[in-house]
Amino acid sequence: MTAPPRQMSFQLDHRPALGRAAFLIAPSNQSAVQAISAWRDWPGRRMALCGPARSGKTHLAHVWMQETGAARIDAAALDDLAVRGTIAAGNAVIEDVDRIADLDQKKRDSAEKALFHLLNLAGDEGAWVLLTGREGPARWTVRIPDLASRLAALPVTALDKPDDMLLSSLLVKLFADRQLQVGPDVIRFLARRIERSCAAAEEAVDALDRLSLERKRPVTQHLAAQMLGAGAGE
Repeated sequence: MTAPPRQMSFQLDHRPALGRAAFLIAPSNQSAVQAISAWRDWPGRRMALCGPARSGKTHLAHVWMQETGAARIDAAALDDLAVRGTIAAGNAVIEDVDRIADLDQKKRDSAEKALFHLLNLAGDEGAWVLLTGREGPARWTVRIPDLASRLAALPVTALDKPDDMLLSSLLVKLFADRQLQVGPDVIRFLARRIERSCAAAEEAVDALDRLSLERKRPVTQHLAAQMLGAGAGE
């Protein structure tokens, strides 16, 4: 039998769902969700949201932005002009504050001064501010003493590593974001074998999506086993 002609495949961009309905709640993140939902009760109208890379901080921050009309900016991009624009929008999300320490000296000094100015201005304007980072704010390295003390005094809520239920639900969501239909056997197979982190789940789904396109095959447990380099019967 003559094999059917092969067609070129194209990796299409996908846009993850970032609304409240798409945020998956489980015991490992429930306390953070409750803290963000109770934003009107934040001490000093500020909160630090912490968690490892790709743990859901940005998604939860987007949920809060939708509820409060807050503007978002990366801490590394802060300068005087950005501060005025951010506060003019009202409430603010400042993401990856811990990354300021990775900047060169000139940019770092500028970002630190701008962040200090933003916190002062937010206090004067009565604005709420959500700051995110991988670790707690007491470990965010900044050189301005007054800024360091203010960050260390922030109330903190954290996203923990996903439990079994959240990891499985996250895999389902990530496949759905890419419009990929997979069976529960694939979800169980991956959840038992990948690292227990949101980053590992994203990487596994991305790799399977690419492999499925390359081989013109649906995402199955057998394909997942090939992707992981493991036998499906393990």
